Amino acid sequence: MKILISQKAPSNLSAYNALEEKYGVGLEFRPFFVIEPLSAKEFRAQRINLPDYTAIVFSSRHAIDAYFQLCEQMRFKVPETMKYFCSTELVALYLQKHVVYRKRKIFFGDGTAQSIVAQIGPKHRGEKFLITTSDESKTTNLTSLFEKAGLDFSVSVMVKSVAQDLTDVKLSEYGALVLYNPYDLESLRKSFPEFKPNGTAIIAYGQSIAAALEKEGMEIAVKGGPNTEIPSAAKAIEVFLSSK
Repeated sequence: MKILISQKAPSNLSAYNALEEKYGVGLEFRPFFVIEPLSAKEFRAQRINLPDYTAIVFSSRHAIDAYFQLCEQMRFKVPETMKYFCSTELVALYLQKHVVYRKRKIFFGDGTAQSIVAQIGPKHRGEKFLITTSDESKTTNLTSLFEKAGLDFSVSVMVKSVAQDLTDVKLSEYGALVLYNPYDLESLRKSFPEFKPNGTAIIAYGQSIAAALEKEGMEIAVKGGPNTEIPSAAKAIEVFLSSK
């Protein structure tokens, strides 16, 4: 059996190699979509004036790269006084690629919206915040907390999801597909408008893709996701294979 995983291969393949050896399957990686920064023209359509903001909120490394790329294209020199609020320490550390890392200007939470607002607290509430996001992200939870705290903010899309051409893939050759994101399903539909599983099992890793599949009435062989009993995609594949 071959299993197609809708992401690029991770740097550490040990868990997947172990599955191939144990179950005699072939695991293949192929991104169904890629994240790209918005062009300056696309960004301008949002009517966001970058110099207006004194603090910026990041929840991904893609958004960080896109922000600084847009600043360069639009000839906006980011002031040294800019404050950065990041969803996690990992995202915050990525800022070192673009700025001198000073803890007094860079703050990070534990991955929750509440932790970002807590980092702002009363000390930084006077800033004007730009919340960066992607075309697929939902920021309702974060923005509602910002509103409740009386913070001055705007939301701006920085990156977009771009479907990849999958028409060269012979889906009938695979016993299972591993999908992570609703955009995986959208990309699949663009390349194969009449797609139906037809015996190909679907492994869903993440709540959003599980919800998208259920909405379309597609059967899910295994559901996994962070903070569940199946915390990794490799584990989800193992659960699927062990049931065969």
